[in-house]
Amino acid sequence: MAILQPFLHFEDLELEAVYQSAARTVTQGDITTFAGFSGDFNPIHIDHEFCKETPFRKPMAHGFGIFSIASGLSIHSPLTKTVALLGVREWKFVTPVFIGDTVFVLSTVKEKHLRGVGKRGEIVWYRQIKNQDGKTVQEGIMMTMVECRPRK
Repeated sequence: MAILQPFLHFEDLELEAVYQSAARTVTQGDITTFAGFSGDFNPIHIDHEFCKETPFRKPMAHGFGIFSIASGLSIHSPLTKTVALLGVREWKFVTPVFIGDTVFVLSTVKEKHLRGVGKRGEIVWYRQIKNQDGKTVQEGIMMTMVECRPRK
């Protein structure tokens, strides 16, 4: 896949800047694939008959599946010269996501710390995964390492 927009470097990211990702609709295939990949076959995710007896009456997506979808959506908003995911400081699973829900991510730059003798920097993000109604379904703090612009 060709990347048509330029990468942002550490210096390009401003504190409190907010970036919104594209949106993606969650499918039965997403849930089935994540169950197979992760080995999490909990009936709350895959058994429609079982779910009729639960408070939600239908299967819900895996929380970490939605987290993973959001990771992919976030890669382009903004497109940065990311070196690594450093960690997740805290994360909340606020409300379930169901088949047919559409999610997107809001990423806010909260902190910046220069590292690697000025060759890279740590970005602390506040990320919210929202659904089609604008409700937050997951949120938390994560840190990435982003390259700085080359020195001249």
